[in-house]
Amino acid sequence: MPKNSANHPLPAIWAPWREGFILGSKEKGCIFCRRLRRKRDKTDLILFRGRTSFVILNLYPYTSGHLMILPNRHIAALSELTAEESAEMMELAARAAEGMKRALHPEGFNLGMNLGRAAGAGVEGHLHLHVVPRWTGDANFMPVVGKTKVFSVGLRKTYDLLYPYLNGRGK
Repeated sequence: MPKNSANHPLPAIWAPWREGFILGSKEKGCIFCRRLRRKRDKTDLILFRGRTSFVILNLYPYTSGHLMILPNRHIAALSELTAEESAEMMELAARAAEGMKRALHPEGFNLGMNLGRAAGAGVEGHLHLHVVPRWTGDANFMPVVGKTKVFSVGLRKTYDLLYPYLNGRGK
């Protein structure tokens, strides 16, 4: 297997689907607000639009099914959420988790927010709640020893599996 460089002994993993992210032009402004305005939900991976919040798949997921719940308003701090926004975000988290249980069969979930760059926020300006489905062994030897993540279900298939549950059409 090829090496990353003479100074780095880990094997190289080719990920050409990330080429656009690395080499492409960077978006100006908030990526979430832009997608909310565009009204191209399937293309932009928006699973659900609520009264005050929306649900979007993570384009660079930790596991298959990883999604985010965001207020429609561009706000950065928990203290800026209204009671209605906060309640709807939690309601959507519960609905998303239930849909994932039925469609993807995870054995658990991580829910969390990264507030600020120091906490790991990739997009700082627009508050978002991560809902990450987990399976026993999903942190197995591949990411730990092989430094490689394996995704068994693609983004488009995940979208098609979860959409009915978030939009009241789940089984």
